[in-house]
Amino acid sequence: MEIIRKRSPGILLAFIIAAIAWQLGKWAPIVGSPVFGILIGMIIATWQRPKYFDAGINYTSKKLLKLAIILIGFNMNLVHVLAVGRQTLVLMFFTLSATFLTAYLAGRWLKIERNANILIGVGTAICGGSAIAATAPVIDADDSEVASAISTIFLFNVIAAFAFPAMGHFFGMTDHFFGLWAGTAINDTSSVVAAGYAYSSTAGDLAVIVKLTRTLMIIPVTLVLAIYQSKKDAASHKISVKGIETEMHSGSYHLVSIFPWFVLGFLAAAFLNTVVEPMWEGWIPAAHQLAVLGKFMIVMAMAAIGLNTHLGKLVRNGIRPLILGFTTWVVLAVVSILVQVTLQF
Repeated sequence: MEIIRKRSPGILLAFIIAAIAWQLGKWAPIVGSPVFGILIGMIIATWQRPKYFDAGINYTSKKLLKLAIILIGFNMNLVHVLAVGRQTLVLMFFTLSATFLTAYLAGRWLKIERNANILIGVGTAICGGSAIAATAPVIDADDSEVASAISTIFLFNVIAAFAFPAMGHFFGMTDHFFGLWAGTAINDTSSVVAAGYAYSSTAGDLAVIVKLTRTLMIIPVTLVLAIYQSKKDAASHKISVKGIETEMHSGSYHLVSIFPWFVLGFLAAAFLNTVVEPMWEGWIPAAHQLAVLGKFMIVMAMAAIGLNTHLGKLVRNGIRPLILGFTTWVVLAVVSILVQVTLQF
């Protein structure tokens, strides 16, 4: 009961912000509720809040975020994802590889902090805010790094929603070609939906399926990052002997302790949704409500992250994250087109 009492004020504050952001997201879906949540949180963060909010805000931004990712899995149907076909997976292999490589090289050249570099790369390559939210706890990213990455990704989401249909018509793309392009090269689901259906109904349907397939890439990517993070932590850790800290080096690590179990929960939810859906008609609305709850909880987590973010630090980061986001986004879009043309999708 004491833990609940300590966490309640912060959780309630994040809930109120999320409720407002949720409604704003319905009015402006191109922007999206998570972005509104983090922006409102950042504005309120300028107020010197009482300390009793901290426990609940920290709990929401970390623990509640993981539960939200699991619930999002109820929006996935593995049969539909697999039906997209071998060619789409080949396309994703090339686009994701090119994006991650570009993020690594450009990030080092721009001297961007490691976590921010990873978050922007993952957010661009996979699925925007959801991928950033899933990756952040794995690499121990702080709230300001998450806020910076989401703000960067958001800018190019908005640009893509308007620019992609115009470019598609200009280059005379077919519905199939544009659907694949939008599904692999636009970051956030809301922007994929906006751009895809603005082009045509057929392009929109394909773009959404491709986007859902791309979302599943969260699983292998977070597992690889978890193993990498554990090796990095094990390579150099400190122990205290009679008050004196000494460096210890080890090549071993414990996979169980760093395994991102919430990602396994995400996969289990998607599997359950796939198995139960054809057997029970009433499952579909139930699964949909669980997924909606997960999306709302993500907005709560983004609000909490905003509440822990200081605008001054984001301003000091300057233009470098934007350059990284723009570079990775352009590479992703261009490689998607080149692979489609080369392999004649």
